[in-house]
Amino acid sequence: MTKIALITGASRGLGAALAKELATTHHVIAVAKTTGALEELDDAIQTAGGQATLAPMNITIDSAMQQLCRSIFDRWGKLDLWLHTAIHAAPLTPANHIGEKDFSKSVDINITATSRLIKYVAPLLGTNGRAVFFDDPQAGNSFFGSYGATKAAQIALARSWQSETRNTGPKVSIVTPNPMPTATRARFFPGEDRTPLFAPEAEAKRLLSSFE
Repeated sequence: MTKIALITGASRGLGAALAKELATTHHVIAVAKTTGALEELDDAIQTAGGQATLAPMNITIDSAMQQLCRSIFDRWGKLDLWLHTAIHAAPLTPANHIGEKDFSKSVDINITATSRLIKYVAPLLGTNGRAVFFDDPQAGNSFFGSYGATKAAQIALARSWQSETRNTGPKVSIVTPNPMPTATRARFFPGEDRTPLFAPEAEAKRLLSSFE
């Protein structure tokens, strides 16, 4: 039976690298807002002999996420794996200058959408599936107020779910990728020497191998 993997935030960076790596063993459902980037991902997956279903959706739209999960159930009846890489990286700013719009968007994407997705995806994962969250411990660092606070809240939510399902499933994993030359990191550290950073493709292989 074909294994099914859902990746939220699959259009670029680690999400895209995970999708390409998983496509060798899974049918990948790739979710992201950017249609063009998803199509490029699909081309790469097909070239490598894999298959993907593209879902150009905004994870903050509740009705869209309900429709997505219902469609997954109707077509496959389950998920084996959910990797949640979608994140909003608000501009760095002093805590006393955080823009209301930036903070609100961070809460919507990093916390609220994650909470809703857990609710909708959990029945698809059942007792044997696995959900994976990606930590980035920036909470409390200078100028990381919006991103650090909401990313920390997202991971706290994941840790609660992990604790609650330890004996019943699904499995919930929280991993910390090594620093990568992604667009998100470039927003936080413009002009840094990217030579020591880890390629997303290598990180995808490393992280996925830790679940085997």
